Amino acid sequence: MARRIALATTVLSALACLAALSDALSAQDANGPVKLAVLDDMSGPYAENSGQGNVLAVRMAIQDFGGSLLGKPIEMTSADLQNKADIGMNIARKWFDVEGVDAIIGMGSSAAALAVQKLAAEKTKITLATTPATAELTGKACSPTGVHWVYDTYALGKGAAAAVVAQGGKSWYFITADYAFGQALEASAASFVKALGGTVLGAVRHPLNTSDFSSFLLQAQSSHAQIIGLANAGNDTITALKQGAEFGIQQNGQKIVGLLMQVTEIHSLGLKASKDLQFVEAFYWDQNDETREFSKRFWKEYGQPPTQVQAGTYSAAMHYLKSVKAAGTKDAKAVMAKMKELPINDFMTKDGAIRDDGRVIRNMYLLATKDPSESKGEWDLMKVVTTIPGKDAFRPLADSECPLVQRKQ
Repeated sequence: MARRIALATTVLSALACLAALSDALSAQDANGPVKLAVLDDMSGPYAENSGQGNVLAVRMAIQDFGGSLLGKPIEMTSADLQNKADIGMNIARKWFDVEGVDAIIGMGSSAAALAVQKLAAEKTKITLATTPATAELTGKACSPTGVHWVYDTYALGKGAAAAVVAQGGKSWYFITADYAFGQALEASAASFVKALGGTVLGAVRHPLNTSDFSSFLLQAQSSHAQIIGLANAGNDTITALKQGAEFGIQQNGQKIVGLLMQVTEIHSLGLKASKDLQFVEAFYWDQNDETREFSKRFWKEYGQPPTQVQAGTYSAAMHYLKSVKAAGTKDAKAVMAKMKELPINDFMTKDGAIRDDGRVIRNMYLLATKDPSESKGEWDLMKVVTTIPGKDAFRPLADSECPLVQRKQ
């Protein structure tokens, strides 16, 4: 009996020590410096679109803000999640529990972002998803402390389908990246194709970072669909488009459409190979004087203009810092309330707002690649065809499956 009592006392003492340590860490975290973390693909297929460019974007935002907040210097850290949810979770957990990180920006692939956003909600920490696309981040998987900043699969699928179907491309076949992002993007585009009177003849899935698309392209070719929709991104999109050109697919009457394109993909392909491509983006570096001014500063240090993701990462970081200042605290709930209260006005977003489900509502743009004869330089690659108002670009709040919204109805 005495041994049991002694053991119980030891266990209770250990638990008390752990509780005291937890309280001490919480107090230290609350009084510590504001700390931002960039969690993204630094070495894989999406690294050029986000990666170190996102790190630079956050560093620029901190510098432009003044470098300090709540009486202390603003800190920043970063890590490569390798597009793996488990690695992203482990890094995020360490950042939250040990290193006092207040907000994570970027978040890489959709699967990793969904996992990290859920963890952050449990820890009452803020996430600013600027890289992933899945609309589930503000759908069923929405978070009271999560914001989806740049594009999403709903807006990308709707914009591309509407433009292509209007031009007569009514039968589609999809080549899709086999994970959360690709599947969501395919589903979104397919639903709008059908709603607009088109048909979907089939789809094939490929692994992330595929080097040989020949079998997938042959299946798409044999479907005789007018449109081959690429529900992938980064290097996968570049490789599929290059190999599609080698197969002579477009010369034989089919058209390949990239559902998520960025300036880096067009640059890699060249204007000859990317002729007549149209796609939806949240930002293009050469839109106006403000976008050019920011891009010039970014370009000087990075060696090339920012993508929509990198521009969005700066925007998200700056809005977060402004909201911490307005709240007078880095408490996540107070900061998120200010983020949703304050309008977003910067070089890429005018009168933007964060909805109850965490979705940033801003204008999107239908872009088209330039003819080689129109281009005046290496990165003069695209032009704005039309502006898509934010209220039309993103899923209506009335259709949201976000539990936060449903509870308020």
